[in-house]
Amino acid sequence: MHTGRFELVGLTRSFHGLLAGIASVNFSMAHAGYGPLLPGAFAVPAPYAYRCPVRHCDGACDCTCLEVGFELLDEQSVGSLCAFVAEPVLSAGGIIVPPDGYFRRARELCDERGMLLVLDEAQTGFGRLGMMFGFEHDGVVPDLVAVSKTLGGGFPLAATITSGAIEEDCVRKGFLHVTSHVSDPLPAAAGLAVLDVIEEEGLVGQARQRGDYLLGRLGELQTEHEQIGDVRGRGLLVGLELVEERTSRRPANALGAAVTEECLRRGLSMNIVRAGSSANCFRMAPPLTISEEEIDLGIEILDAALRAVGARRPAVATSRFAT
Repeated sequence: MHTGRFELVGLTRSFHGLLAGIASVNFSMAHAGYGPLLPGAFAVPAPYAYRCPVRHCDGACDCTCLEVGFELLDEQSVGSLCAFVAEPVLSAGGIIVPPDGYFRRARELCDERGMLLVLDEAQTGFGRLGMMFGFEHDGVVPDLVAVSKTLGGGFPLAATITSGAIEEDCVRKGFLHVTSHVSDPLPAAAGLAVLDVIEEEGLVGQARQRGDYLLGRLGELQTEHEQIGDVRGRGLLVGLELVEERTSRRPANALGAAVTEECLRRGLSMNIVRAGSSANCFRMAPPLTISEEEIDLGIEILDAALRAVGARRPAVATSRFAT
């Protein structure tokens, strides 16, 4: 409505929801077997440093994937580029953490083309990454921000945040958004209470501190287990990727399923990411109120589960998982 254009650009391994429109720029799931997708949906390679999609970097992304993606975009566009949509940290795609400055460069590339920068903070907003919003990490101001989930503290509540200028322009052009529950007072009150609690209890800073602690403990665990290929995250959104062995980095999907089951049997619920053909990355997003003692307990259970599953694997395979 605002730009008068229709082409949308997302990141590979992204996830933004299942309604037909936004699902057209999901690239981690919900494409196979569905369709047709909306016209004008394009993908740019995700900044997945551990498995660089353009085979350029190894462990430290330098934004080449972003540059290459926009060059390909320019060659495919019909001249109606509208917006670039991304998560500050890709969650469902395997906890993909963009390098410092990534969204500053994305902002520049969008501005050069007259595109909007739209950030999906459904999972990253309100302290999860150790800052109130993920876009603060790069000091950028997106044109639109989508928030939900934690905003309501359990109540169904979502919001689209934009500038006064964009809102006024869209209203003038006849923008329409109506649901049965627009501006309901009960979830609105819940959302205000959530914001108060985040501020009063210092949960943004706590998420940053606890996230550093969790990453440190997982790093220690990585030194003990050959099958932990990568540990990554920001704040309290952390990923642990399992591999058959570190040299080949082959995704250990079967191991991921077995460790998930063993952790649950021992009292720890683990969320395994299923992105494309891979199901080998644990996605950890504990409550912002988690204590170091609770993190230690989780690490102990995960360590025990990895050892128990490793001990049950066939002898020829076990040799690859020596600790």
